[in-house]
Amino acid sequence: MRLAKYLALTGCCSRRAATRMIRDGQVVIDDRLANHIDTVTLIDTPNGQQCQEVLYVNGNRVSTVETKAYWLFNKAVGTDSRLLAHLPNSLLHLLPESPRLYPVGRLDKDSRGLLLLTNDGELTHQLMHPDFGHIKTYHVKVDRPFNNDFLQQMAAGVSYKDITTRPCKISRLTEDSYQIILTQGLNRQIRRMSQALGFKVIDLKRVSIQSLSLGDLPEGQRRQLTDSELTTLQQSLGHTCLDI
Repeated sequence: MRLAKYLALTGCCSRRAATRMIRDGQVVIDDRLANHIDTVTLIDTPNGQQCQEVLYVNGNRVSTVETKAYWLFNKAVGTDSRLLAHLPNSLLHLLPESPRLYPVGRLDKDSRGLLLLTNDGELTHQLMHPDFGHIKTYHVKVDRPFNNDFLQQMAAGVSYKDITTRPCKISRLTEDSYQIILTQGLNRQIRRMSQALGFKVIDLKRVSIQSLSLGDLPEGQRRQLTDSELTTLQQSLGHTCLDI
């Protein structure tokens, strides 16, 4: 198995992050720096499946492949999605020590709503890679009422800096709020699209990711995905098994 894929399966990080860490010299395999063509050999142990090789990431020994876990979390405004222990408002402090969970993508500190938490690096790769174009739905309130021209311009794609966003689906909720469905995840995309058209976002809530919906999950709380939710998500990603 390719080294980056194995690191993702252990829950250490996503496959993309593993590739970056290998490139940057942060991964050691059998007392040498790893490279992107390295592979590992899987063996079964009493503690689970692991590789024969000795692996370290940033000086930490890589453990066995964890049992996969999938949780939904309703993030509040002010919670920082970065898993940084020195930040008192980091999402890290709201997560269990085991299994190690990571958010699939981020919501900026000023936004709220649905996060998917998992240690499944392959699923994370499928959902985050821009080529897959998976959908995310948001409810957005801006600082004043808007007309239908605003909706049409947002739907067609908005240019800011050196970026033009992909066309998207958008519909009115109230005189000053809308629902938007995106297939890309640029940094602060909705805020910058709205700002380019003269509006300031004052509330942004993610309500769904692919087939997963926030529903009535209380703010600041998390719950495990049901079997049917996980199966539907897997099917929507075009595959039916996330195991090795």
